[in-house]
Amino acid sequence: MLQKSFLSLGPHGFHRIAYTEWQSDTAEHNAICVHGLTRNSRDFDALAQALNETHNVFCPDIAGRGYSDWLLNPHDYGFPLYLNDMATLLARVGAEKIDWIGTSMGGLIGMMLAAQVNSPIQRLILNDVGPFIPKEALGRIADYLGMNPVFNNLEELEQHLRFVHAPFGELTDEQWHHLAEHSSKRCEDGKIALHYDPNLAIPIKESEPVDVDFWPIWEAIKCPVLILRGEESDLLSAETAQEMLKRGPDAELIEFPKVGHAPTLMNDAQIGLVKQWLKD
Repeated sequence: MLQKSFLSLGPHGFHRIAYTEWQSDTAEHNAICVHGLTRNSRDFDALAQALNETHNVFCPDIAGRGYSDWLLNPHDYGFPLYLNDMATLLARVGAEKIDWIGTSMGGLIGMMLAAQVNSPIQRLILNDVGPFIPKEALGRIADYLGMNPVFNNLEELEQHLRFVHAPFGELTDEQWHHLAEHSSKRCEDGKIALHYDPNLAIPIKESEPVDVDFWPIWEAIKCPVLILRGEESDLLSAETAQEMLKRGPDAELIEFPKVGHAPTLMNDAQIGLVKQWLKD
């Protein structure tokens, strides 16, 4: 695994996007894995390592998260900038065809890119997200996004993640520790904060909560899609998932029991299903 970065251009100048790169001499394919709203690239360490047998894997930190730059103007946080940043990453990777694995927000970015004419995305995996998102689920996410807590140590931060992300399902202590370790940022006073820009909340808090309807984008996608859904998810409802099978691209649905939003793709069973689908 290598830590790399590149400069991308936004409305108010250049900003640096960090990413992890997993290269393999035996890989015949390339994959990009993109995280959810407040998460970061290191969520995909276990999946990337497993896929590295067949894929070169690239896992970016979306602007304002992880080791990518925080934006000077918080109103630049949004899909137009994220799409431009990921198009720059696609150019840097240099592959004509790529597999895209996106969790929540990362899945929406993948949908928007896959719907474009001449998209390089040849296979798309959407992890617990779809073209319709109820405003209630967005409100729940906005509530914890605006917390901006500070912790005395990593153990306190981990307990916070275990509470906020309880819908992730049953994780081992080692997996929770991994998430906590890579979700932490040391403050100047020695305390620990979550590793994302708290100003991410500004454009979300300033807008009126509404249902998100991306059905026209979904229907424009031409590549095969694997839909992963937590059986208890409030962000991707069972009704929306079933409707996705009837409309738009050729799609397959797999549901994980005892999981909400969103499956972490960290355990062997979830990773195995992803690997098998990409192999078929």
